[in-house]
Amino acid sequence: MSPGRPTLAQRERRALVESMRASGPDAPTLCEGWTTRDLAAHLVVREFRPDAAAGVVVPALADRLEQLRLREAERSWDDLLDAIAGGAPWYSPLRYADRVANLAEYLVHHEDVRRGSGEWTRREFDVEDLERIWSLATTVAKTFLRKVNARVDLRTPPQPGSTRMASVSTGAALAPLVSITADPVEFLLWTFGRDEVEMDISGAQRGIDALEAVPRGI
Repeated sequence: MSPGRPTLAQRERRALVESMRASGPDAPTLCEGWTTRDLAAHLVVREFRPDAAAGVVVPALADRLEQLRLREAERSWDDLLDAIAGGAPWYSPLRYADRVANLAEYLVHHEDVRRGSGEWTRREFDVEDLERIWSLATTVAKTFLRKVNARVDLRTPPQPGSTRMASVSTGAALAPLVSITADPVEFLLWTFGRDEVEMDISGAQRGIDALEAVPRGI
């Protein structure tokens, strides 16, 4: 990262807020059943209520998390966006782990807003950002691809001078081979369960069926 340049997580936070302001509080998102207001309330609870945010992954806390989210959703739209733009408060662990904890959160949710209407164009990222996104996406993917009874090759489309690639071997040596080709942002979205993406999945149908049967995400 260039000296003095905001991190990609910080830039995506800022861009998400700008996209939300432009779309308004009632726009659709890729988060099923959620408008932009619903998503904004989720982000505020995640950063300002770390005591409840664990409900994202702990079922026993999910009801409490949802109660808080619904309460936050009653705030004015501008208040919600200002809270997100200001970042996590001093007492939140996310304030001190922004680069690690928030890149996927804000990049994926930014695309949830951008692609929610079904009309969107892909954004351009520089090489440094793409490398960071690809590393994150492949790390997330490996957590669930190991459950797939297939050998899976992950790669980006050929680029002038280089091709990124990460191979994940799962199952027996003779397991069917599946190839997934996608740009880093598209692949990251796919790993987090989004289907509004541009990617190519090819190979043995048995392997593709095994891949599609495994839930994506972490």
